[in-house]
Amino acid sequence: MLAVILVMLSCRGTFGLENGQAQTPQMGWNSWNSFGPKIDEDMIRATADLMVELGLRDAGYVYLNLDDGWSELERDDGRLTANKAAFPSGIPALAGYVHSKGLKFGIYGDAGSHTCAGFPGSRGFEEVDAQTFADWGVDYLKYDNCFAPASDWVVDRYTAMRDALNATGRPILYSMCEWGVADPWLWAPEVGNSWRTTEDIQANWESIVKILDGNHGLSRFAGQGGWNDADMLEVGNGQLTVGEQRTHFALWALLKSPLLIGADIRSIHPSSLEVLKAAEVIAIHQDELGVAGDLIWQQGANRVYAAPLAGGDRAVVLMNTHTTGGQYLTSNLTVTWRQLGLPHDASARVRDLFAEADLGEATGSVTAAVQAHDVRVLRISPLGGQRSDDWRPWHQQQAASRQSSAGSGRKIVPGGDQHAMYAP
Repeated sequence: MLAVILVMLSCRGTFGLENGQAQTPQMGWNSWNSFGPKIDEDMIRATADLMVELGLRDAGYVYLNLDDGWSELERDDGRLTANKAAFPSGIPALAGYVHSKGLKFGIYGDAGSHTCAGFPGSRGFEEVDAQTFADWGVDYLKYDNCFAPASDWVVDRYTAMRDALNATGRPILYSMCEWGVADPWLWAPEVGNSWRTTEDIQANWESIVKILDGNHGLSRFAGQGGWNDADMLEVGNGQLTVGEQRTHFALWALLKSPLLIGADIRSIHPSSLEVLKAAEVIAIHQDELGVAGDLIWQQGANRVYAAPLAGGDRAVVLMNTHTTGGQYLTSNLTVTWRQLGLPHDASARVRDLFAEADLGEATGSVTAAVQAHDVRVLRISPLGGQRSDDWRPWHQQQAASRQSSAGSGRKIVPGGDQHAMYAP
């Protein structure tokens, strides 16, 4: 199998998706986390209205995506049809309404005989279904992998729909979901615009951290046109604290995972909406350099993630996973310029991106106080002529993995070294 994958990777220009989509990671809304398969036309129209009214569209969330449950239980003369009770106007009319709001319309399919909720899948119907989606005005396809026959190779199933989408002539963003089972980061860059890397997310801290851990070391496989997908956002769902929601959002943004809102925005809390609209964090996610961030340092419950940005800046997320209410309510975390591929004696401006506040200039390193189950998100802007965006986080990530498993003995202290700036 590896030999076939290597051949595919060597022939990107010939066999790739070639749809021009997802030059930066996609942003939007998806129905599944809040509604499961119980969706209808009125709810989708109301969500489209609120995407505009709440400023989410203008913040970058442009895709409005139906997940599983939109179709009838049986095909009509070989074609997929919308559930007539839930979508009486039909999908083309709904897509037209979404488009009239300045949004793009997404739909759901499956590479097996049935979808995960038991509706018709597309295996063996790829060409007719792709053309149906194109005729309906679909801009985005999420493609699951339930009820797939064991005799099929997963790459073949996903490639079949890729080719069918290409043949329609309509640019449709192709979002693949096989939960990371077949290591899609090794082959999916030639097949889709994004690929799920892990199991489904749940609206709790443990799930967020587990999925984050599952994405360590994968940043090198992502880039313009194809992204690792850590699953949809749970910001605004469950009992997540504001700090946990900030952590979830900031790290999905730094890893360049698609940012797809999973909350019911008809009733979303203002604090969750504030997290989702954090403009300077979104700017990291949409940075034109298109390099995904990764873990670069870890000791115990304390972590540092980073990514290079266009023009030579660095984005840094300092994360504290200590138990809330425990002994370590606050950690003072340091990131050094050496860890970021910058000269150790360079001076840089430091900005807190959630607070949208300048913290001043620092030389050599910066230290910030981070509450348990929370993050600080910093933008490091080197001064003078010491700017380069050639640095990549994955080399540092390998060292971080060795540290976390063996223990580096490094101590985290307020102020770091003599050049450090402390950000309270």
